[in-house]
Amino acid sequence: MRMPSPSRWIAVLALAAACGAQAQRGADNINVNGQLVLAARAGLVPRVQQLLAEGAQVNSRDRNGDSPLNMAAGKGNVELVDVLLAAKADVQLANLSGVTPLMSAAYARSPEIVGKLLAAGARTDPVDRVKKTAAVYAAGQGCTACLEQLLVAGTPVDARLDHNLTLLMWAAGYGHEPIARLLLQRGADRTLRDDRGKTAADIARELDYAPLARLLEP
Repeated sequence: MRMPSPSRWIAVLALAAACGAQAQRGADNINVNGQLVLAARAGLVPRVQQLLAEGAQVNSRDRNGDSPLNMAAGKGNVELVDVLLAAKADVQLANLSGVTPLMSAAYARSPEIVGKLLAAGARTDPVDRVKKTAAVYAAGQGCTACLEQLLVAGTPVDARLDHNLTLLMWAAGYGHEPIARLLLQRGADRTLRDDRGKTAADIARELDYAPLARLLEP
């Protein structure tokens, strides 16, 4: 059997070493990105800063598609949101269920984070897998300050959502009178009906929110 020449062996060894080094760099990146996700989930701001400085990708995601920014917004972690926005995190990046950081912040009842995300260019119109927008989450959670910012940012007060529901109907369904008052002040139409033919007042009445039903009467 013919043996390779010494020069060929050297070339083969050099190629193997280069491939090994590249594979190690890839593994290191995977590790540092995974560590970033774990640190963000735990709310460890200094650790997140360290990992970003070491080259972790700010838009890394976990198996559910959640980015560090989505996690921070969902937990109302203002300090971590600031760090991630400074690192140019994608404010539009949704998880596998279509939930964006703006939706997460509204669900977490964090008007401060909602404001920061809107200032960074977050869109108000995306809809997640269950047909909800950030404004629906704000209305459902009773976060008046969140919803007010979303309306100012361009969310239509009478937007027709899944099943022709409006934000006023969502407020009625959860019994949130301050949300309903805000929407009415912004010109929400009490007379609109969902695909069952029910108004916001009908919904409130059926759920025994009598004072709210009177407020919503057309």
